[in-house]
Amino acid sequence: MDAKRATVRIGFDGTRLYADIAGEIDHYTAAAVREQIDGQMFRLHPRVLVMRLEGVTFMDSSGLGLVVGRLRVARELGSELRITGADRQKMRIFSLAGLERMPGLKIEQASGL
Repeated sequence: MDAKRATVRIGFDGTRLYADIAGEIDHYTAAAVREQIDGQMFRLHPRVLVMRLEGVTFMDSSGLGLVVGRLRVARELGSELRITGADRQKMRIFSLAGLERMPGLKIEQASGL
């Protein structure tokens, strides 16, 4: 995969599924990221999905759709979604979309911002 394209590293500790996402989340990469995360969500049924965005260098509306869709899947499975490492640009996108008010979703801003 191209260095600019999104990659996902998945980890599971028995209750939390960690999705470390790096690169660019756009129309072309969001589907592959979604498939990887959803596959593990449906297989493992974690209590919490933690999407770590520290390594995301670019995110457009497809990234927002990725988050909203994972929230829907998490709710369907009785899980919650936690977003970590959101920089100012991502926090602005999430705020404009009203995500901070959605039940079952916690967003943590990247440290140092």
